[in-house]
Amino acid sequence: MRRSIDDHPAGADDVPPGLEDDLAPVSWAVAISDDYDDAEPRVVLTVEEVGRPGEGLVTHLSPDLARRLRVALRDALREIGEDGGS
Repeated sequence: MRRSIDDHPAGADDVPPGLEDDLAPVSWAVAISDDYDDAEPRVVLTVEEVGRPGEGLVTHLSPDLARRLRVALRDALREIGEDGGS
């Protein structure tokens, strides 16, 4: 099984002001898959520089690592004064 969950095709507006010459927009996608020898489901995170399809990085996260990433993103949002969600 493979299923796409969400993706963000980045654009020029995703680069912070003042860094346009230093950073390229990066798209991301989240999916789930269990196409592994152990058949365990994992969260698949792909990040890819816009204009360089097929050259991005893909990580296959166990449920524990996906939760750790979720908590880290929540905590980072709270640190900058934003609602971290639940």
